[in-house]
Amino acid sequence: MPDLKNKKVLLVNGSPHEKGCTYTALKTAAAALESCGLSAETVWTGKGPVSDCTACGACGKTGRCVFSDGKVNDIIEAAEKADGFIFGSPVYYAHPDGRLISVMNRVFRAGGVYLSYKPAAAVTSARRAGTTAALDVINKYFAINSMPVVSSKYWNMVHGNTPEEVLRDKEGIQTMQLLGANMAWLIKCIAAAGAAGIVPPAQPEKPEKTNFIR
Repeated sequence: MPDLKNKKVLLVNGSPHEKGCTYTALKTAAAALESCGLSAETVWTGKGPVSDCTACGACGKTGRCVFSDGKVNDIIEAAEKADGFIFGSPVYYAHPDGRLISVMNRVFRAGGVYLSYKPAAAVTSARRAGTTAALDVINKYFAINSMPVVSSKYWNMVHGNTPEEVLRDKEGIQTMQLLGANMAWLIKCIAAAGAAGIVPPAQPEKPEKTNFIR
């Protein structure tokens, strides 16, 4: 069995409410991770305005974003040492929180190398609907960055207007618990593979880019 003492999952709370419904879902997943022997760290993106990526290219030289808002560089630094990720968001108009999307645009642009080949999951919270559409948006970040996507027994969502209501969503809570357990299992599998000399494939030295204009 590989050493799991230093295995950590970074959970990003993209809700403007620090201890709201999204936090409740992430906290449940974090408890499951810890019960499986891993540690969990939660970063809240805050509730202030967040700049989107301006495609300035400066991060290509430094590995960090030139803007300091949204905890972007804190997340990148934590990502270097993390072994897995869960990004959580409330649902607004069948879409993730716009601030979280701005954070993820910059995190993946500046620090995507620190997330590649590490398991990731999206979690969404809503009163009623729009959750699957919001999950699809977040999952696309993982799919474009060579990250295994972790699932549960249902889509990774909870329902409720308040944290108390979320806790009464028994199926949603169970889904979060199994998500944490599945994330821990996959991280253990990857650690065991690494101990056996199985490593991720090398990225192409010269990535090809499709040009649709001929």
